Parts: sequence; C-alpha cells; structure tokens
Amino acid sequence: MANKRELKKIINYICQDLFSECVAASLYNNNKKDEINALLTSIVIIRNDYICRVSHIEPGIKPKAYFRNLKDEFTTQIEEITDTISNL
Repeated sequence: MANKRELKKIINYICQDLFSECVAASLYNNNKKDEINALLTSIVIIRNDYICRVSHIEPGIKPKAYFRNLKDEFTTQIEEITDTISNL
C-alpha cells in the first residue's frame, strides 16, 4: 500500500479525470444537462468522502483491511460513474 499522501493524490487524479470527462460530455450533450450536473456533484462528494476517509481511519479495524476495503469501495463507485458517463 502506498502512503496516505500518495493515496490522496491518486483519488484526486481519478476524480479530476472523471470531472473533465463529464464536462466534455456536457459540451456534446446539451439535452442531458441535469443528469450531467448530478454526476458532477456526485464526483465531488465521492472525492471529499474518500479524502476524509483516508485521513481518519475507523477505530477497531486493522489498517491493512481498512484501506483494502476503501480501495474496493472507491473502485466500484468509480466504475459506476464511468459506466454512466459512457451511456450519455
């Protein structure tokens, strides 16, 4: 596992790329503005949530298991968003 700083950078890069993909999709799909705005909002919320979760480990859970679970949850949410973007 990378250190917390690297994990935060990775989360930021992924969310920035998704955000830019949504902005690009909004330029080409004028009829789905509300759906794209909802996606942009959810990307920002996901980013803030996972950055906070990296900084503050839940007590009672081993760090290795905690971060593995965190990465798995983040990956599934990102995959859902990318599927939604590709279906626009």
